Amino acid sequence: MAQQPKRFSRLRKLGLLMSGIAAVYMGLTAYENQDSLFRTFVMPAMRLLPAETTHNLAVMACKYRIYPASNYMDDYNLHTSFFGRLISNPIGIAAGFDKNAVALNGLKDLGFGFIEIGSVTPMAQKGSPKPRIFRLSEDRAIISRHALDSDGHQVVMQRLRRVLARNDFKAVVGVNLGSNRSSTTPIRDYVSGVKIFGPLADYLVVNATNLPSRGHHSVENKKRLIELLTAVNRAKADLNQRRKVPILLKLSPDMTLDEMKEIVAVIALKKCHVDGLVVSNTTSTRENLSDSRLASENGGLSGPPLRERSTRLIAQMYDLTKGTIPIIGVGGISSGRDAFEKIQAGASFIQIYTAFVYEGPDLVDRIKEDLSLRISEAGFANIQEAVGSNYKEYLPSK
Repeated sequence: MAQQPKRFSRLRKLGLLMSGIAAVYMGLTAYENQDSLFRTFVMPAMRLLPAETTHNLAVMACKYRIYPASNYMDDYNLHTSFFGRLISNPIGIAAGFDKNAVALNGLKDLGFGFIEIGSVTPMAQKGSPKPRIFRLSEDRAIISRHALDSDGHQVVMQRLRRVLARNDFKAVVGVNLGSNRSSTTPIRDYVSGVKIFGPLADYLVVNATNLPSRGHHSVENKKRLIELLTAVNRAKADLNQRRKVPILLKLSPDMTLDEMKEIVAVIALKKCHVDGLVVSNTTSTRENLSDSRLASENGGLSGPPLRERSTRLIAQMYDLTKGTIPIIGVGGISSGRDAFEKIQAGASFIQIYTAFVYEGPDLVDRIKEDLSLRISEAGFANIQEAVGSNYKEYLPSK
């Protein structure tokens, strides 16, 4: 009997959530200009809710395909090759939005060029205690300390397999790999991820920033990174497939120049080869914040305050690798201008997340339209020509 009020409270919350989704759906289907409805009414209303509630509603809206599907035809100058797969635009959704592969169809509807799920851990695990997501409205930023809330390899793998088996699903999907907090062999967790998702995914991301630390900046420690990437490459070589899945390495934006050079030296080793870089993850710094009320909260900061830092890191990694390794640029992108900046700094592709949560589904089309125009106005025939075209402008002054 003591548990009854708690159970009823959960049922009430679930009922309110489903009622809210149903109300949004009925409103959308009855409204002619659905994009305008989202910008004018739905997104402002969602920002009145707690940050995690807003995130969950956005994921559920994609899961049940409540958001209006995009009718935007990607311009030809946005078409590009993504590690051997042709995609119609270089805009992806970053890991962290759809952690457990529940919203792939809805995200495809919105016009993303590629979708990244995760991070996914071998065993299911709960995230940090709530509250764990904080909205810095003045900065259009988010601080998150989810600590890898994951349904685990097997559950996510089965979901992904069902979606990819459908004839009408043609999107490129990547899986961001992580390790369990309780794991005593975290590198084996990444190896397990390669074995499970390598035959399914279009690419895998080794999220080394989630590797348990052994001291300050230890995830970038040379010996640790060599051990990790050597094991991952062995697992990749053992996959029984003609086309070996591309492996990308995700980097922290808080690295020093010496740490960047160390990473470049590691990935130059044959046994530590990576096919691309994701630059970058969230930051632990609290620079350029207007909203100081929540700045002291622990967690990774994402959104516009991260934009300049991540762009500098993209340019530095492009410079250090001499443009030989494709880069996915992520961090503070909320417009076509921001996307073009990342591309000129050296990114071949970009990802959004925080701005998508703030702005809503039509942001994807707005970025693509503006990016296409900027590519043309700059005199480039296509996006490939623009990659790294102005990277020196974003290198830190010596």
